[in-house]
Amino acid sequence: MSQPGMTPEPNMTPPPSTMTTHPDIRTFSFTASDDALANLRRRVAATIWPDKETVADASQGVQLATMRQLARYWTSDYDWRKVEARLHALPQFVTEIDGLDIHFIHVRSPHDNALPLIVTHGWPGSVIEQLKIIEPLTNPTAHGASASDAFHLVIPSLPGYGFSGKPTLPGWDPARIARAWTELMKRLGYTRFVAQGGDWGNAVSEVMALQAPPELLGIHTNMPATVPADMSKALAFNQEPPTRLSSEEQNAWNQLVFFYQKGLGYANEMSNRPQTLYGIADSPIGLAAWMLDHDARSQELIARVFDGKTEGLTRDDVLDNVTLYWLTNTAISSARLYWDTTQTSTGGGFFDVRGVKLPVAVSVFPDEIYAAPRGWTEKAYPRLIHYNRLPKGGHFAAWEQPQAFSEEIRASFRSLR
Repeated sequence: MSQPGMTPEPNMTPPPSTMTTHPDIRTFSFTASDDALANLRRRVAATIWPDKETVADASQGVQLATMRQLARYWTSDYDWRKVEARLHALPQFVTEIDGLDIHFIHVRSPHDNALPLIVTHGWPGSVIEQLKIIEPLTNPTAHGASASDAFHLVIPSLPGYGFSGKPTLPGWDPARIARAWTELMKRLGYTRFVAQGGDWGNAVSEVMALQAPPELLGIHTNMPATVPADMSKALAFNQEPPTRLSSEEQNAWNQLVFFYQKGLGYANEMSNRPQTLYGIADSPIGLAAWMLDHDARSQELIARVFDGKTEGLTRDDVLDNVTLYWLTNTAISSARLYWDTTQTSTGGGFFDVRGVKLPVAVSVFPDEIYAAPRGWTEKAYPRLIHYNRLPKGGHFAAWEQPQAFSEEIRASFRSLR
């Protein structure tokens, strides 16, 4: 399976320790064509810019200065070949599940008793989010941790994202993806495994836990769904909180109010009219701005990065991810996950408690869309095996804070080994 502007290299052979022997799994690699990269630079350079925002902050959206700085770097200094080389160095595969090609990275640990872990990204993410945690989790002894904390890692691309196939019919919601992920892990020969995710990755992981395949031992999330039903109703109808809140709960409430009132524009459009977003499929700058405007704290971080500040992400990190979306033409195919989920939704909010009964570990990063309070979390997950509030980090935790994230994963699953 190839994507526009990319040349497949199906005969790439990974190291023997990472070989996958199932007959329905093929090795996989991609190389962007020189023409595709030149066309990208031309399109960025030819951007028709809007007027500057009429306010001094980002309350009207991603600021013009940020996007101009991003464009300058994208056309002059950015080199896609660097991240491409990192991807080529990893064992990548494709396998058809439920009629769709699923791309995944599969890195086995050198430690024999490693625990298999499937990690799922969200929107506007990709497998690039997890590249920094591969070494610390698969080879912990090289990173100051114990061999008993090792993981075999499986990192798939969601359907319609990155190098996975693009669904041609509706129906690829979190429940269907969760079933596909279980099939993937079984196809890889894993008879016991754990799952991790944030954003859509959390939805998929929690639904996997609800489906409760016997092979799944437990899950970890960095964006849990813990909002009590009465709180969710109050948020939906722009009401005051129904009960008196602790300081921790008040902080979460304030974050959720801000998100529901000001931060859901992208999700509303993709949930209702994803096909209308032709502009982000046609304009690299349009695509980048749409992806940057995911949540306020991440947008602020990225603006600082392109202003020359040192942060958890780099300019290359940000553009690696946006460029992957551009080269694979997945702006709209990825957006349809919102629409597909809306069609099967029972009307609850994204952060509503789902009733997961399997063991759950939760890591709370302060700049996530909301920082889940311990009390809400304990009620949402009756088999809570780990809860920790981190001092720094936001929505893209594995990407922004890979060391802290890796330590959290190790601590979270020790009791399940």
